[in-house]
Amino acid sequence: MIRCFARTPLIGAPFISTVHFTSPPSIRIFASRSPSSSSSSSSSSSTVAASRRSIISLSIIAVTSSVVSSVCFTSPALAEFSEIPNSGGVKALDLRIGDGEVPIEGDQIEIHYYGRLAAKQGWRFDSTYDHKDSNGEAVPFTFVLGSSKVIPGIETAVRSMKVGGIRRVIIPPSQGYQNTSQEPLPPNFFDRQRLFTTIFNPTRLANGEGSTLGTLVFDIELVSTRRLHR
Repeated sequence: MIRCFARTPLIGAPFISTVHFTSPPSIRIFASRSPSSSSSSSSSSSTVAASRRSIISLSIIAVTSSVVSSVCFTSPALAEFSEIPNSGGVKALDLRIGDGEVPIEGDQIEIHYYGRLAAKQGWRFDSTYDHKDSNGEAVPFTFVLGSSKVIPGIETAVRSMKVGGIRRVIIPPSQGYQNTSQEPLPPNFFDRQRLFTTIFNPTRLANGEGSTLGTLVFDIELVSTRRLHR
């Protein structure tokens, strides 16, 4: 659940919007109003206030919806995730179909990604678009398909993509991080620490929360694939 607070001096104006995540992924948004004041106002002031209340209410809902949908979930009314066959439960939603090659085992892959942690309400722990070279250009993440150096969910996702495609995937814990050396790793130490202390939290794992702690959401763009052995 995410609570968004909007400060406003208007009487009766909405001041809190609550967003619930449900399963299957969807969004519910609720707005409540602040307590009414005993003071009265003129009819013209009430009209202006009512108009401004409506604008603020719509703004809160629009902004909240935009943030939540960009974080990790898309309403099932608009699009549906489908489980990739033999993936161990990885679900995918193609945001853009590529028109290039499909990678094969042993290829050198370049991807851009946004990585988010579902247990932290969609906290973005890493993005290759933030990794810049000396010219200020975003540096893609590179790995060899089938090397087992990256989490299985990412390898599964790119195997059926075409170069140029963008895919959003929901990766269950069994296909995500199993240890702290698997890639991709956030370059920032504090981001890595927060990521792994959440996923491998011993107390919460003992309480049976392992099925949710390590769930990841990645937006993956397949930039290129190159045959290393021809």
